[in-house]
Amino acid sequence: MLCLGVHPFSPASSSPLHTCLLSRPLRSPAGAALTASSLVPPSVCCGCTAGRSRRATTMAAVFSPVGSSGLVQDLVSSGVASLICQDGPRLNRKLMHITIGMVPLLFWPLFSSGRYAPFLAALPSAINILRTLLLGLGIRKNEAVVKILSRSGDHREFLKAPLYYVTAIALATSVLWRTSPIAIALICNLCAGDGVADIVGRRLGKEKLPYNSNKSYAGSIAMVVAGFLASVGCMHYFHTFGFIEESWHMTFGFLVVSIAAALVESHPISTELDDNLTVPLPSFLVGSLIL
Repeated sequence: MLCLGVHPFSPASSSPLHTCLLSRPLRSPAGAALTASSLVPPSVCCGCTAGRSRRATTMAAVFSPVGSSGLVQDLVSSGVASLICQDGPRLNRKLMHITIGMVPLLFWPLFSSGRYAPFLAALPSAINILRTLLLGLGIRKNEAVVKILSRSGDHREFLKAPLYYVTAIALATSVLWRTSPIAIALICNLCAGDGVADIVGRRLGKEKLPYNSNKSYAGSIAMVVAGFLASVGCMHYFHTFGFIEESWHMTFGFLVVSIAAALVESHPISTELDDNLTVPLPSFLVGSLIL
């Protein structure tokens, strides 16, 4: 009752007592619906950022080791993500293309807010970079992996497309990290968008694009849809943990980025260079301008 008696625009509304009372759960079922967001306008709610931070810490703590420090939590999360991502050779090439980048992304909220967290989160991608280099240089022999992941069956192919792919994910993780919608757009369009485009294009892509006979309308449309939906889904996922504030502007931005990535991927230059290189670049550049 004390909170209801304070005008939301008065200085008292931002006092520690007011913030504390708003953050405590009300006992009555009817009163539980009156949250801080319904009592105080977002523009004057100075405790919103702190509330999102507390929510993120609480939700991440559910999955973190009891009593662990931030570094231990990051090491455990990184180890689990790495183990899951290294099981890839059992899957086909395009399914790996989708999962190797998207699975670590889902583990990001489990890391702490420590300075080393982004780099430990990028550990699965760093391991894949090392494995890709060893396979591409012929130092490590694994005919099964080469057969699954390469188009030609030549191990030297790993020094191009697969290396571009894992490097882009590693950079998005360690440099941009989980509070950046650009990181979401880059990984979702590279992994989900490009992966689904190839699958749909091979099955339904009878109608080819006029400027590139290797690409189809069905594949390009599928890339836009898959990249956009994956981006929006991850936006909501990270918003749940308090790392990103979802909005219609961000949703529209994801759509624009997915369209730009699909247009560049369908261009003949992507065939000459490689779409694992050309898709992340427009995702980053357009995302930097609009997200």
